[in-house]
Amino acid sequence: MEQGIRSIGILGAGRVGTAVAREALKARFEVRIATAKPVEDIALIVEIITPGALAVTAAEAAQADLVVLALPLHKYRTLDSAALAGRVVIDAMNYWEPTDGTMPELAGRGSSEVIQDFLAASHVVKTLNHIGYHELEADGCPAGSPGRRALAVAGDDPDARGRVLAFIDALGYDAVDAGSLAAGRALEPGTEAFAGAHDAAGLAGALGRHAASGAGSAAAA
Repeated sequence: MEQGIRSIGILGAGRVGTAVAREALKARFEVRIATAKPVEDIALIVEIITPGALAVTAAEAAQADLVVLALPLHKYRTLDSAALAGRVVIDAMNYWEPTDGTMPELAGRGSSEVIQDFLAASHVVKTLNHIGYHELEADGCPAGSPGRRALAVAGDDPDARGRVLAFIDALGYDAVDAGSLAAGRALEPGTEAFAGAHDAAGLAGALGRHAASGAGSAAAA
């Protein structure tokens, strides 16, 4: 498997989490899904919606090679930071005020930076947040395909970032290295990268324009 990645743990079984699960299964990864509910309460739903995935506890999902956070952002404090210590954690969450309410800790910071602070012993990587769950299942295509859609990856740990870049490619997307986790602010709602579908060159250009505008100055510091 890509970069030694065999298993994907997904925390959250909503539309994003289940879409990621189905695409990961198509790419032949082992997929484990957990929610806040007991395993027996979600096992049938997982079997129907993501056939081939395993319903597990959050602690079991946390032991996967990559762990995807696909829950409402305001619930991040329910995550078990000890269970996720040392793991590569993909933050696929976005801040939506109608859903998440006011989150003063986000002032002047990217949401993934806040998650990294909370999961201080984990390697947080931001990606999969700037593509719709329905597009994720429709837009992927083999490497080398003309106009292949690209997704960016941002994280402070180069090794973790490299593993996630390989995972994104395995899902059917060109993977663009955006650099540090702070640079991931360019992938959040309201940005050019978030607003549309881009190939690798187009996405790199959007990231560059975000940095040049001053919005990414903190990320580049």
